[in-house]
This record gives sequence, C-alpha cells and structure tokens, in this order.
Amino acid sequence: MDGKVIFTLGVPGQPAPYQSGEPFNRCTHVAFAPTGDFYVSDGYGNSRVHKYSPDGKLLFSWGEPGCDPGQFNIVHNICTDKEGWVYVADRENHRVQVFDGNGKYETQWNNLHRPCALYMDTTRPDPICYIGELGPGMSVNKESPNLGNRVDIYDKKGKRLARLGDIFAGEKAGQFIAPHGLALDSRSDIYVAEVSWTIMGQHLKPQRELRSLQKLKKLN
Repeated sequence: MDGKVIFTLGVPGQPAPYQSGEPFNRCTHVAFAPTGDFYVSDGYGNSRVHKYSPDGKLLFSWGEPGCDPGQFNIVHNICTDKEGWVYVADRENHRVQVFDGNGKYETQWNNLHRPCALYMDTTRPDPICYIGELGPGMSVNKESPNLGNRVDIYDKKGKRLARLGDIFAGEKAGQFIAPHGLALDSRSDIYVAEVSWTIMGQHLKPQRELRSLQKLKKLN
C-alpha cells in the first residue's frame, strides 16, 4: 500500500447546505459494513447517516433533526458489528441509536452524557462496544460531578458492563477530560484521545496544554 487516492467524496470548501440532508455538510466519521459498504456520519451541519457502496456510490441516507427514534442531534460517531448492525453516537440527544444495515431503527441506549466516541470490538464471539462520553464543559470540575468525562463498556444488548473514569474531570490517573476518540489494540488495551484543549485548556488562566491521549492497559 502506497497511500494512493482511489476516490474522494465531497468537495473541500463546498459543503452541502445546512441541514439539507445532502452529503456532506460537516461529516464526522466512517464505518465499514461486513459487506464492504460503508457509512458516513454527517453530524454537525446535517443530521444524517449516508450509506455507500465500496466504489463510492451513494446508496441511501437516513435521519433528520430531532429527538425521536431515527432523528439526530449531532451525529458524532458511527461503528458496525460483524452482523451488520449500525451504532450511532447521537451526541446531544445523549444516546446511542442502533439500526439495521438498511437504516431501520431498532433500539437505543440511554443514560449516557454526550456520547462522542465509539469503538466496537468484534474480535470476540460477543462484540463489546466502548463509548466515550463528554462532560458539560468547564463546570464539570466542581459544580457538576458524574456527568460524562468517562468511558463506558456495553454489550450488544445495551447492558453496561463497566464505567471507567472518575466522577470529576481532571488529569490525574483514572480521570478524563473529554474522551473524543477510542481504539483498541491486539491486547485489548484501550487508547483514549481527548479534546482537552477545546474543552478545558483554552479556558484556563493562563491557557495551557493538557494531556490529550491515555492508554488503559487490560489487566485480565
């Protein structure tokens, strides 16, 4: 592999009209289906998920602004499992929605705070989903504990298996500032990227850089 561009979707500097539903306004993430099709979450200036064929042909799109099932308020991340189910981080609606490969709404996972990052571990017989939650911002330090700033682990049925992170945001071991991206390696160690400057660092006086990546090692 030499990094040769095969095709490009969208035109830089020419976004689709705001909330038009057309690809793309400000797309946020990509996930591949077992078939080779792929999904693009179009989340900031749109409320849509677009499905493409492997050669980049738009197959269909779904979603609209709102809070009802199948509607979105910032589609921030997307992932799939081996059976083709599609998991969408509906960030400002504080939920993860689950769809089939045709965009049909199946269920949703609630009791989350601004779910932002998704990673589906499909290496095991029963897939496990890792979810990064953002906090409410600077106020989380003292005034609003236990809102986001953590990583959750869910099974495919939506049962929470574990919650990683302190009830307060911070830079100490066991604390998070703003989990924004997740990945696992072959040992199931977890890598958590954070938007620490945007959420907190730029608001400090004086401004300063904060930790932006943590690695959590699996112990058993």
